[in-house]
Amino acid sequence: MDVLTNPVKDYPWGSLHHIARLTGRPPGGPEAEMWLGAHPAGPSSLVRDGRRRTLDEVIADDPAAELGHETIRRFGERLPYLVKLIAVDSPLSLQVHPAAAQAAAGYAAGDPHYADPWAKPEMIYALSPFTALAGLRPAGQAGELVARLALEPLDPVLAVLREGDGEKGSAAALGALLEWPDDERSALVKAIAEAAGPLGGPAFRLVRRLAERYPDDPAVLAPLLLRRHELAPGQALFLGAGVLHCYVDGFGVEIMGASDNVLRAGLTAKPVDVPGLLGILRPDAQPLPVAPLLGGDFLPPAPEFRLSVYGPRLDHSLDRPVPRILLCTSGSVTVEGGAPEGGQLEGGQPEEAAGGGGRRSETLEAGQSAFLPAKDGRVTLRGAGTVFCAEPHL
Repeated sequence: MDVLTNPVKDYPWGSLHHIARLTGRPPGGPEAEMWLGAHPAGPSSLVRDGRRRTLDEVIADDPAAELGHETIRRFGERLPYLVKLIAVDSPLSLQVHPAAAQAAAGYAAGDPHYADPWAKPEMIYALSPFTALAGLRPAGQAGELVARLALEPLDPVLAVLREGDGEKGSAAALGALLEWPDDERSALVKAIAEAAGPLGGPAFRLVRRLAERYPDDPAVLAPLLLRRHELAPGQALFLGAGVLHCYVDGFGVEIMGASDNVLRAGLTAKPVDVPGLLGILRPDAQPLPVAPLLGGDFLPPAPEFRLSVYGPRLDHSLDRPVPRILLCTSGSVTVEGGAPEGGQLEGGQPEEAAGGGGRRSETLEAGQSAFLPAKDGRVTLRGAGTVFCAEPHL
């Protein structure tokens, strides 16, 4: 096993305190995500044979030992998932992820909006109250909300919603907003903000908040077109291909397919691809609440990953030869298992000098993480706290 050092992404929508507090560091600027995995855009690092290396390099050197034959047979010589701590202080972009076939086709065609040939299903597990917009509302419900603004410029959008068929009508209305003439956008958003001002309710409050941040983007009406999801700590939500979504605020553990394929349509300073997003958007696709099984296993409908949450009393054995990432979020967990070939124990002690057949023990405190390669064999977790375990869903 290997203790990980993980990169932190300082996107401007990040929190000033969530990640710093969990990892025991003084707060600095906004910290949005901590990545745990082998994604080339931000791989974790570890110490092997006395030198620090990135996890993707370690896997490339010996895929069979690190990933196991079952993982390679299904996904090739790569870690198929990525774990993130995600700390949302301001809403993220309005986005959709492609299905596997769409990703492969887009990448093969050289579409610059497709960074790789893989799908990016994802699941968010709330560590704090977490708010997300995900999945379109039925057109009738969205139309009632838009009508409360009583804005003449929105009459064409309102007509689409009133004539629309369920979520397809909301998708058509979204398309009309996203394709609004550039020279009319500022005036429209200003009018929307003023009309939403006296209206109560979380949807209209969020419209005002978005209008302040994105004064030229008609996508500020997204809270009226999308369903709102409020997750309590311990709840999880799965987002499959084609689900329109936007995280609003909160702190959580996110697990996803190891892909960079995100098509954005608004509420961002990053490049957008409105035709591309509308082309892969599935109007009827909704997020799926995922409840844990008795043992703490979250099993979403995605082969790339599964997530288990163990605690507060820890006494678990992990047996399958698959690559795992452990993340401790409270208390401490002692991990006992086989050491990597040629690896070292804490303090630089060679593993063969420690006895116990080359096995080793490592204790993770809150905010710490470890990679368990497939070759480690049986691993046990003991202690008092909470630990997340990610692995392929095979």
